[in-house]
Amino acid sequence: MNVIDFFWVFLMLSALQPVIRQKMIEAARQRMIARIEKKRRSRVIILIHRQETMSLLGFPVMRFIDINDSEEVLRAIQLTDPDIPIDLVLHTPGGLVLAALQIARAVKKHPAKVTVFVPHYAMSGGTLIALAADEIVMCKHAVLGPVDPQINQQPAASILRVLERKNPNEIDDQTLILADVAEKAINQVRLAVKDLLTEKMPDDKAEELARLLSEGTWTHDYPLTPETVQQLGLPVSTEMPVEFVQLLQLFPQPRRGQPTVEYIPAPYRYHQPSQSKSLHRTEFPSGA
Repeated sequence: MNVIDFFWVFLMLSALQPVIRQKMIEAARQRMIARIEKKRRSRVIILIHRQETMSLLGFPVMRFIDINDSEEVLRAIQLTDPDIPIDLVLHTPGGLVLAALQIARAVKKHPAKVTVFVPHYAMSGGTLIALAADEIVMCKHAVLGPVDPQINQQPAASILRVLERKNPNEIDDQTLILADVAEKAINQVRLAVKDLLTEKMPDDKAEELARLLSEGTWTHDYPLTPETVQQLGLPVSTEMPVEFVQLLQLFPQPRRGQPTVEYIPAPYRYHQPSQSKSLHRTEFPSGA
């Protein structure tokens, strides 16, 4: 082989390396899913959205809950026996109300227990789905978010407040139309949330919680911690099985250039002091 042959071999291996790596990650995910399902005797469904980068142009593309997601999740639920529990892993900024509601209603109607796991965050439509579950398991620092609808990337509740603060004769027709749509959207989401909560709490409390989450009480990106969610009366646990955190790590964020966060990916653990020592000892990984 001459230099040109080595060059072409190197070029082919470089082109195949990302494909091979992706296949290895996919295989690892399947093994982890099978491991969790065997341990918990459940069906594991994953709904994870990462920011992706266009391979050619290099600009970021945000993913969110859409109709394709709802089709796939509904199909997975339909393929699950009514007596088999479902573990749904959510990591999403939200998305279309239609798609999120389809998933939420399917989750609510599944006869066996449905547990939603939130390792990091499930905002907006992700929270809507979580509300339908029998139990929500969050990491201690994970968050949910309000479900108030957005119209043209503007909070529906804020659009309505324009009508309260200005004379209608001073408001343009486009804003009046948006206000009408905003009112309908808030009412629809409030009723949907109440329907998802009716079997979990009394009607009056479900109505109050639905109003709180859908009518712009907080900004749309306000983080609802496990403590806050518990205070709202929802069934929340922070006992997150380590397998679900490991599963999320198998959906790596695509990187470009220098990473913004870096650390040695190994657990650092403190050991109880022995009788001859008065100070705690920290165990570091070899080479650290």
